Amino acid sequence: MARTVPRGRRRKSSAKSKGRGQGGALPWLFAGAVAVSGIALYDNWKSVRPILASRAPDTAAITAAIKPDAPKAAVANSVPRQAAVSQPQRPVPPAAVPVPAAQPVKLSSTAASPASSENARAAFGYCGQGEHMNCVGDGGTFWYKGEKILIADMAVPDVGAARCEGERRIGFAAKSRLLKFLNAGPFVMNAAGKPVGAGAPHVISRGGRSLGTQLINEGLARKPGAAGGWCT
Repeated sequence: MARTVPRGRRRKSSAKSKGRGQGGALPWLFAGAVAVSGIALYDNWKSVRPILASRAPDTAAITAAIKPDAPKAAVANSVPRQAAVSQPQRPVPPAAVPVPAAQPVKLSSTAASPASSENARAAFGYCGQGEHMNCVGDGGTFWYKGEKILIADMAVPDVGAARCEGERRIGFAAKSRLLKFLNAGPFVMNAAGKPVGAGAPHVISRGGRSLGTQLINEGLARKPGAAGGWCT
């Protein structure tokens, strides 16, 4: 006896079969559309290529945007260094050699300058056998504070070596005149050279007038080195 199937079950099975047929055909339809599109693209490639190239993204701009800022700064800093290295080095002039400043020359105390002067004043007498401090030896020599002074701008007779009475008399007169001059008040002693055995040469003056010039004018002395004798 044949089994009868209810109508409801038959409708459900027919719907399932239709769905399975439609689902199996869709992949084939998609593959066919892709194949047709590929064939059309291949046939029209020459006209499509310029359009794709114009719409292609700028890869350089994208790459620059993606790169971090730190490498950019490093590249920017490296450019001036390369430029500085490429420049030729200029020769450096030699440093100036320092020249020592000229030092003032100090004069020795033994070298007496004619311009050096000393104001002097003391009580004088004739020199004897004792210590000579402030005394007169002869008409052209005296001691001041223990130092032997030679009057440099005149020459007088030597009493101890006089060859006549006139020369001896002039020698004593010059000695007396020198003592009187020294005790008359302050006087100036101007150094006139280095000390020698006869004494330290000085020019003796008062009020701008040299003692040697005064004794020469009075006939009691002569200029150093003058010719002639004292005996007539």
